[in-house]
Amino acid sequence: MKLLIYANDWAPTVGGVQTLVTLLAGGLAGWGRTHGGEQVEVTLATQTPAGTMDDSSLPYRVVRRPGAGELFRLIRLSDAVHIAGPCLLPSAIALLLRKPAVIEHHGYQAVCPNGLLFKEPSRRVCSGHFAERRYSECLRCCSSTMGRTSGLRAVLLTFPRRWLSRRLAVNIMVTDHVGARLNLPRSRTIYHGIEDVPQAGPAESPSASTPLEIAYVGRLVAEKGLPLLLEAAKKLKERGVAFRLSMIGNGPQLQELRQLARDLVLGDLVTFTGDLRGAELETMVNKIAVVVMPSVWEETAGLSAIEQMMRGRAVIVADIGGLGEVVDGAGMKFEPGDVRALVSCIQRLAGDPAFARSLGSAARERAMRFFRHDSMIRAHLALYWEVSIR
Repeated sequence: MKLLIYANDWAPTVGGVQTLVTLLAGGLAGWGRTHGGEQVEVTLATQTPAGTMDDSSLPYRVVRRPGAGELFRLIRLSDAVHIAGPCLLPSAIALLLRKPAVIEHHGYQAVCPNGLLFKEPSRRVCSGHFAERRYSECLRCCSSTMGRTSGLRAVLLTFPRRWLSRRLAVNIMVTDHVGARLNLPRSRTIYHGIEDVPQAGPAESPSASTPLEIAYVGRLVAEKGLPLLLEAAKKLKERGVAFRLSMIGNGPQLQELRQLARDLVLGDLVTFTGDLRGAELETMVNKIAVVVMPSVWEETAGLSAIEQMMRGRAVIVADIGGLGEVVDGAGMKFEPGDVRALVSCIQRLAGDPAFARSLGSAARERAMRFFRHDSMIRAHLALYWEVSIR
């Protein structure tokens, strides 16, 4: 099978979608060597420049910044096309050429102009104004962050994105929650799958000398609800809970969060590590006992939560969107925005190491059952064969 994967934004840009596309492309390209009989020739097309990245070391071909003509040729020569998000040009070309194409929806772009179902400037979950045909509300939301011209463009482009999504072969949803929100025909849920990592050893029991190691891992952006985590840290300090909080990642909210940490007089209890990769990241995450994701938007899945569940670590998440679905009963959940509930969750883990360990074991078991890399690859491959022989 000749498969074209199109990802508008890809490596070396860092993010959850970029990571998952890389895992998918690599897994498919190597599938024939490990499973026999099912050879997949993968080409990955992206508009992201290579920068210092060496594409020649990858087990699949990478085409950077293809024009319309080259993209037309790549799609014409493919047996199936996988599009990461409802990108207009590859979707339109695939439909024109009647090529079997699937769109994997990592966000809400097919039903929301900003792709997040997150209302600005109020920073609240959107009820679904576009689906309810309240387009003036969409324009007001987008204009507050993009400006009126770009906001209008974002609203208008949502119409063809949704139209194309309704006409291609299959819409892949990363959680059932995303499927319910997008409400598109021919939808199929395939959970994220990550490569197995050895279960981390038990974290040290918290005490005055070994405080509970808490972390957030991901982008530092408004929709992640990170001020709430800092407010929780302030309350934990006031209650005498021994802890350290690491904010692992980078993003536009970094300086705002640093200032808030200073205002809350958190001192060296909070560390901002910046963007960590490779061995540096491994060293840091192996020290973590609890990962907290206090999102205030409807996370589509929560890759960071899955990664720590695979390591056998306890996770505490806002019970919102696909994040609550991914964690299910294998982690602690709290009402989004409820700082007292978040503090209670952390305090329970700090005061009951046995419970924290049992929660980590349950998280590992769930991750191994639902979020394995080979399961994700097998499900995608079966779908490509299904749509290509229709």
